[in-house]
Amino acid sequence: MDRPRAGVTPYLHPMRALETRIPPPIVMVLAGAIGWLASRCLPALSLPLPFNKVLVISLATAGIALNLLPKLAFARVSTTVNPLRPASSTCLVTSGIYRYTRNPMYLGHSVILLAWAVFLHNAAAFSTVPVFMLYISRFQIQPEEKHLAVRFPGAYAAFRQRTPRWL
Repeated sequence: MDRPRAGVTPYLHPMRALETRIPPPIVMVLAGAIGWLASRCLPALSLPLPFNKVLVISLATAGIALNLLPKLAFARVSTTVNPLRPASSTCLVTSGIYRYTRNPMYLGHSVILLAWAVFLHNAAAFSTVPVFMLYISRFQIQPEEKHLAVRFPGAYAAFRQRTPRWL
């Protein structure tokens, strides 16, 4: 078995180098900026949407709630909300909003991006939502799941079986 030698950094696959490195809110803001830029570069993809203001406000409110409610649940049980350090979790939260989704904060980010795309009313801006979800699934959620499966083996396996990753 190969072991890293002292003073030598072992090779890290470039895809693994991104895992849990960029805070998800930063990824959301970058995706939103790309959506804005795309909407400006591709005005022909403009979409007139009925009830635009009501829809934007409703989606943004839902996205913010999906971010705040889990943070309150984490605070109640004194566990970390830091997505960059999933191994430091002290408790598995499975109640409240977590009965419906294992990742309400990331779902909230996606809903906020959707509200932004509606606000921009451009088809290109809408493409950032699934791209964000794919990125977060691969580079944030999957590494978190690995840590939680080790930290809370039986409880996390049961949680995964009864609760979907997104919805």
